[in-house]
Amino acid sequence: MARRFVLLDRDGTLNVERHYLADPGRLELLPGVPEALRRLRGAGLGLVVLTNQSGVGRGYFDRAAVDRVHDRLHELLAEAGVALDGIYVCPHGPDDGCACRKPDVGLALAAAAEHDFDPAAAVVVGDKAADVHLGRNLGATAVLVRTGYGEVTLRDEAVSADFVAADLLDAAGWIERTIR
Repeated sequence: MARRFVLLDRDGTLNVERHYLADPGRLELLPGVPEALRRLRGAGLGLVVLTNQSGVGRGYFDRAAVDRVHDRLHELLAEAGVALDGIYVCPHGPDDGCACRKPDVGLALAAAAEHDFDPAAAVVVGDKAADVHLGRNLGATAVLVRTGYGEVTLRDEAVSADFVAADLLDAAGWIERTIR
């Protein structure tokens, strides 16, 4: 049986939400994120980030800026003793009609092909309705975190998450209990 994966949103889930984050110096991990990722790793789970970065498609910054932010993310996580299996980026705007922008499944399918896992057996974790809908579109488990836009999402969107977590650390505890 293939290893199970957690498909993580980036902004508002792993790091403090910064509108169109393009400066690696502004990247700040949310409290508990390194511990949560270590716990998920300890449970034998793979970890990939799936992130919509429409600032590229809108011309606010280029893909190199996104890559620099991700380099910094890798550095911060390495300092905390944890690594990601990959980061997958949709650089398109919401009206570009691509198959990779969440809640479409393109990024998840690319990660699944590269890492040989069943996307329906994954757990999708994020702070927006698009993350929950991605989980539903994959037939996967969906967890909404209250960090980032999570509270607004709960108030304003009709979402059917399998679990609503205070933050990624809370989500990790639920995932550990649930996957056994």
